[in-house]
Amino acid sequence: MRVESLALGPLMANCYLLYDEHSRRGVVVDPGAEPDRVLTRIGELGLQVEAVLLTHAHFDHIGAVEPVREKTGAPVYVHRLEEDWLTDPLKNGSGLWPGLEPVRCREADHYLEGGESLVFFGHTFRVLHTPGHSPGSVTYALDGLVVSGDVLFAGSIGRTDLPGGDFDTLMRSIHDHLMVLPEETRVCPGHGPETTVGREQETNPFLHGFR
Repeated sequence: MRVESLALGPLMANCYLLYDEHSRRGVVVDPGAEPDRVLTRIGELGLQVEAVLLTHAHFDHIGAVEPVREKTGAPVYVHRLEEDWLTDPLKNGSGLWPGLEPVRCREADHYLEGGESLVFFGHTFRVLHTPGHSPGSVTYALDGLVVSGDVLFAGSIGRTDLPGGDFDTLMRSIHDHLMVLPEETRVCPGHGPETTVGREQETNPFLHGFR
């Protein structure tokens, strides 16, 4: 399996392309902005996109959902607690700051609860409900890596001062779902560089004592 990241938009949110280099089948995670860049790379790779997976529905992670869905025909997945965030700029945050273009998407095709095992291009994606940054934040876990959205970053954690955020809930999510994974597990976050569970256990100032 190959993993590619594109840092998109003014907030440099990471969009991930996870795919099989032989079958050229894969998924797109969090197409947050710059749809032309995302679609150009999909075309360069010759990918058949089987799903658009959202870690959560803040505007910087969903801004290119509609062009990607329309071009690829792939269904969109989001946690049920954020089902109306796709259609409501106030809930996804794009309507809260002057100067931002309101982000409005159609409803998702599938709603997640957490605990599902989804199979795409021959790989099983475990859906971990990891709220705290937002109520419907999820982490996708497969094959020794996790795509964590804005839950866990290299050297930091997701912010909890936005509507629906809660620090204690976020810390429980990280402790119960991520810090229990093998130390070598790759963490592909929503912003910034890739890291590992072990590195964060050792160096993340928010996680001291979590080993």
